[in-house]
Amino acid sequence: MKVHSTLGNGFQEVIYQRALSIEMAKQALSFVREMEMPIFYEDHNIGTRRVDFFVENLIMVEIKAIIQLENVHLAQAKNYLEAYNMEVGLLINFGSISLTFKRLENKKFNPNLIEKENPKIM
Repeated sequence: MKVHSTLGNGFQEVIYQRALSIEMAKQALSFVREMEMPIFYEDHNIGTRRVDFFVENLIMVEIKAIIQLENVHLAQAKNYLEAYNMEVGLLINFGSISLTFKRLENKKFNPNLIEKENPKIM
């Protein structure tokens, strides 16, 4: 909220990512920014995706800077949750006049895969 109240809306996503990095560091939160992960179809690596933030090795955060969140943005964030096997995520939109966000849950979350698949955050 502080980032949005300080910067307002109208900037590109990368500006909000940088500002959030500063705020999270000031709050002593551990995080990884723009971590890339392979995406598999069956046993085949078919590409990679980057999520904006992993926070405290618990929460995935995806940032948008658009006028209004749409279903496609929710679907993208949910796909990231599943691909990274994260239980909880936030989709935050800095592009609207008021900060908007959605809390997301991964219904396919498998806690047995956490140590195998998820990176340890510095």
